[in-house]
Amino acid sequence: MTDYQTLSVDQSGAVARITLNRPDAANGMNDTMTRELAAAAARCDTPATKVVVITGAGRFFCAGGDLKDFASAPSRGRHIKGVADDLHRALSTFARMDAVVITAVNGAAAGAGFSLAVTGDLVLAAQSASFTMAYTRVGLSPDGSSSYYLPRLIGIAKTKELMLTNRKLSADEASRWGLVTEVVADDELAARADQLAEQMATTSAGSNGGVKALLLDTFGNGLEQQMELESRLIAQRAESADGREGVDAFLAKRAPEFR
Repeated sequence: MTDYQTLSVDQSGAVARITLNRPDAANGMNDTMTRELAAAAARCDTPATKVVVITGAGRFFCAGGDLKDFASAPSRGRHIKGVADDLHRALSTFARMDAVVITAVNGAAAGAGFSLAVTGDLVLAAQSASFTMAYTRVGLSPDGSSSYYLPRLIGIAKTKELMLTNRKLSADEASRWGLVTEVVADDELAARADQLAEQMATTSAGSNGGVKALLLDTFGNGLEQQMELESRLIAQRAESADGREGVDAFLAKRAPEFR
């Protein structure tokens, strides 16, 4: 997986690793990066991939949109709409794939970088990482699904604080707010991400996809609708090869071997 200009994408067994690779531009998102990110997400959305790890090259995770790129476009609005649409296509694919998405936030995550970071199913942050919305600082408004995820993760009041004041959160603060799964030492982030990825690669992709699907729908459903979704999905899982293997392994008191 080497045919990318702004990303490094590698596949090792069931684990795909996507690195935002514009370190000289703080991994800022231009039209090429978001287009490639959407393509990489689609490429990972197969049964062969059970885990996707997303991180950044260099000191930054992602500083958000590349404002120099935006400013040079003949029509800024049309250009940014295309960039946002490609980013949103990538995020939708990550959210709905069975693979567990791990974001390993190695440095500053601002704007769309913040938005991308917190869409991970599991979010690891280096101790030196920071998080800020930064959109209104340059007269823009949030994108990258942040207006969907942040209110669900931390509530409306805290979301408004982040979006309106551009408050910067440290990794520890982001963890206390519920935005980060785990904070690790800077020099341990890559190893911890690999360890967690390998752990998740031994689990059932279909089961993990079911968890993601249930939680993605939960705020839009009433109680009975959500319970019906639960009962239908668990019945499907019980008939699946992984579901049968999991139950049989438990009864036989052995470790399951999921596909």
